[in-house]
Formats: sequence, C-alpha cells, structure tokens
Amino acid sequence: METEICSGKPCLIDTSVDVATLVGALGSGQSFEAVQETFHVTYEQVLTALRYASYVTDHLPLRMPSQQAES
Repeated sequence: METEICSGKPCLIDTSVDVATLVGALGSGQSFEAVQETFHVTYEQVLTALRYASYVTDHLPLRMPSQQAES
C-alpha cells in the first residue's frame, strides 16, 4: 500500500476510495447503484471491496476482554 494514496488505507485500484468508506456506505443502506454513482466505481470494484473486507475480518485475531483479577 502506498501511504500517499488513501493515507495508507486499503483502497480500490486506480481510485482514491478506501474500502472502509465504500463498505460503510453500503452498510448505511445505500444501494450498489448509489455507491457506484457516488464514488464512480464499477460493480466489480464494489464486490472486490466486500470480498476484501470479508477476508480481513475473517483473519483478524480474536480479542477477548481482559479478565479482571479477582480480589
């Protein structure tokens, strides 16, 4: 990743649209078509962002809340 593009965040190739922004737009209820128009991306780019987000979340280490020491 290049830090000059999207501040080093994962972004779609040949765009300055980061994956989190695109996935967040879909998560807020925008349609695929609205996201495509808003960010000037293709349907395949939207799917690629979703696949990437799915991969990343599937491979994050599980973080358990720290257990408080019992007195």
